Amino acid sequence: MKRRDFSALLATTPLAGTALAQGGPVEGRHYNVLAQPLPTAPGRIEVIEFFWYGCPHCYAFEPLIEPWAKQVPADIAFRKAHVAFRASLKPHQRMFYALEALGKEAQARPAIFAAMHQQGQSLDDPKVQAKFLANLGVDAAKYLDAYNSFGVQTKCTQADKLFDAYRADGVPALGIAGRFITSPTIASAGQRLAEHESGQRALQVADFLIQRVRAKK
Repeated sequence: MKRRDFSALLATTPLAGTALAQGGPVEGRHYNVLAQPLPTAPGRIEVIEFFWYGCPHCYAFEPLIEPWAKQVPADIAFRKAHVAFRASLKPHQRMFYALEALGKEAQARPAIFAAMHQQGQSLDDPKVQAKFLANLGVDAAKYLDAYNSFGVQTKCTQADKLFDAYRADGVPALGIAGRFITSPTIASAGQRLAEHESGQRALQVADFLIQRVRAKK
C-alpha cells in the first residue's frame, strides 16, 4: 500500500507466471539498492518488515512472512516495524509498540488483523483498543500506560525515520541488511499479480539478497 494513497487497493488479476528474471532478481526491477547503507547491528543480517495493521496487503502478506521468519537461519535478525506515514495511522502504530513493550504483540496480532480486516473494526482509539485487548488477556491499565509512554513514542519516531531512510514507498516492504529494499509490489516488476504470488516473489528476492550479503562477508 503506497504512502501517497494508502486507501487504494492494487488490482489482483493474475497474469501468466514467469520467473523473476533469467539469472535471478534484477536491481532496479525487483529490488532497489540504497545509495548510502544504513547502520545495522553487527554479526547478523537484519531483515525488517515495514507494515501497518490496517493495510490489506500486509494482512495478505502475514501468512507468508510469518512462516518464513520462523525458519530463517541463526544469522538472520528479523523484526517488524509498524510505520505511520499518515497521522491517522498513529493509533495503530502506538498499539503495536505498546503491545511489543508488554511482550504481547505476537500473541495479539492475529486477533487485531481479524478484527480490522474481517470484522470491520477500526481500533483507532486507545480506550477502544484497551477494551478489545483486555479480551485477549492484556491488562487494560498497563496497556494504556505503555501506549502513552515516552518509550513507545520514541519507538514510533524511530520506525518512521527508518522507513524514510530505506526510501520505502509503501507497505508491506522488506528492508535488508541496511542496503536493500523490496516488496511484493517491487518484486512483481510491474506485473499485476495475485497477492499470494507477489508476496512469494518478495520473499524469493529477500532470500536472494540475503545470500548476496552472506557471500560478501
